[in-house]
Order: sequence, then C-alpha cells, then structure tokens
Amino acid sequence: MNPSFEETLIEVWRQALVEDTNTVKVGGESYLVRRTPKRGLRQVDFLFDGNEVRGLEQNPDTKSRWAQMARAGKKVMQFLSKGRYVANVVDGKVTRYGRRAGTGR
Repeated sequence: MNPSFEETLIEVWRQALVEDTNTVKVGGESYLVRRTPKRGLRQVDFLFDGNEVRGLEQNPDTKSRWAQMARAGKKVMQFLSKGRYVANVVDGKVTRYGRRAGTGR
C-alpha cells in the first residue's frame, strides 16, 4: 500500500529536519537535500504521484506564525507544488492549505 500525501510529507520532514540527512527517500527514490544560497535553509524537491513537490525549511526571520514557531525551536517545513503552498509540517503534524489535483487522495 502506498503512503498518503500527508504520510509522505511527514516522512520528508522527518528525514530532512529531524534526522538531518543529506538525502530523503520517497517511494523508493532518493532526493538530495540542498541548502538555499542566502539563508542556508534545507530544501528538497521530490515527486509524489508524478507531481513535483518542494519541501522548504521555514525561514525563522519572517513575520508569519510559522516563523514564530521556528524561532521557538519547532521544526517547520513548508511544501509547495505548482508554485503554491499546499501544506506544512510542524513537529510531525500536517496542515493542508486546500486540495490540489494530484496532491491528495
């Protein structure tokens, strides 16, 4: 049985932010965890059901409530698909921003 979109996001978050790995494994494939040039935030591009998804560590220096959580020591990763934020994971819990074709079941 294939993992759900939410389970996949949690797994990417766990591998990239909690375990601090250089690669994450999704659906039998490995994807490189890179660092953004300016802030050094962790970022990983991967495929889920044929859709490109990007996981991006939350920048703690912005004014959002997610950044406030990151400043408080929580591990926060935002997920984007097709140029839009689709979800985030904070300490292992997923928040979805709305259903997008191909990113949910």
